[in-house]
Amino acid sequence: MQDLNILSLFWQAGIVVKLVMLLLLSFSGLSWFIVYQKFILFRDLKLESAQYLEFFWNSKNLADAHREAKESPCPEAAIFQTGYAELQKLEQAQQTDANKDKTLQDRLAGLDNLKRVLSKTSATQSAALESNLSFLATTGSATPFIGLFGTVWGIMVSFNEIGTHGSASLAVVAPGISEALVATAGGLGVAIPAVIFFNYFSNKLGVVENEMDNFSTDFLNLVERDRLTRGQ
Repeated sequence: MQDLNILSLFWQAGIVVKLVMLLLLSFSGLSWFIVYQKFILFRDLKLESAQYLEFFWNSKNLADAHREAKESPCPEAAIFQTGYAELQKLEQAQQTDANKDKTLQDRLAGLDNLKRVLSKTSATQSAALESNLSFLATTGSATPFIGLFGTVWGIMVSFNEIGTHGSASLAVVAPGISEALVATAGGLGVAIPAVIFFNYFSNKLGVVENEMDNFSTDFLNLVERDRLTRGQ
């Protein structure tokens, strides 16, 4: 029985199938690079977020939490920095306002801007984490059809050889069929890991987004509780 040699089949293939395989190889290489990049990213974010949240809840005041946030690259730190900056602007606006006797409703009204800032920052962080994941989705959906194109072309080569030689023997059709099967296997071999890791990292992203939403809510609760206390 002759051993199956993928490289030998590749070099024996026609120019079209070779181009198809090279295209699939390019998709595969970029996909695995993104997988490695995202794996490192989400692993580091998990550790950094845990460290910052522990520091945040143990901080004596928001100023200490803000200093630590400048050193942390996690999404929660970015959310806190923008929220803290907006909160400082609101405090300064109130201090310079000629009307010092603010009602409770007036105090809480300024929080709408803070909520929008936190929401915008969360969306920005989500978009940054989601970058390049669409390529995995594209790879998972497109490469089987690219492989199918190579399959169809290989079958066309086989029929052409049948017409040229006037024979449908295995020796005549085998090369074209081999090209077809290699292209099909290549397309599936690229697509399956891409789909698996796209779903995996999409789930990871969903977890991070939930954590960002929870942190934004907790931060808003702290601010609202402080303003309610002042309004009493």
